[in-house]
Amino acid sequence: MVIWSHPAKADLKHIHDFIAEDSRHYAKKVAQEIREKADSLSELPSIGKAVAEIGKPYIRELPIYSYRIIYEVTDQHIYVLAVIHKRRDFKAEDLP
Repeated sequence: MVIWSHPAKADLKHIHDFIAEDSRHYAKKVAQEIREKADSLSELPSIGKAVAEIGKPYIRELPIYSYRIIYEVTDQHIYVLAVIHKRRDFKAEDLP
C-alpha cells in the first residue's frame, strides 16, 4: 500500500499550482501521472534507485518528468516522502 505523507501531498499541490499558471490541463495531467507512478510502487517497490544524498537502501526515488518521487519502503507500506524538482539542491535533512 502506498501512503502519501503530508509534505509530499503539499509538494504535489505546489507542482500542480505552478504548472496551472500556464496550463490547467497539463497541471492536472502531470499531477495525475505522478500519483499513478507512485501508486505503481505497491506492486514494484524496488523499481526506483537508492537516493544518493541519503545512502540508505530503503529510501528510494523514482523519476518522472523533471521530478523525483522520494519514497521509503517498509515491510508493510511504501511511504511517499517528497516530490522534488531534479534541479533542487536536496539534502537528507529536507525529508520529513
